[in-house]
Amino acid sequence: MHDITDLERRGVPGVFVASVEFDLAAKVQSSALGFAAPYVLVDHPIQDRTDDEMRIIAEKAVAELLEKLTSG
Repeated sequence: MHDITDLERRGVPGVFVASVEFDLAAKVQSSALGFAAPYVLVDHPIQDRTDDEMRIIAEKAVAELLEKLTSG
């Protein structure tokens, strides 16, 4: 969150990715930082996923990532 906030303030667009489990934490930290950082949520958990499963998760998220990255 801090990295995305810093990048955006420097004029570098960014979007962070988190699993759905961290949705509330992202909203709370965004509010605390005073910056509504754009983010995309993916399926949880991700740490034990196979490479093939991670590709599927990425393929599902890429359109939303690109939209948020280019719409600001």
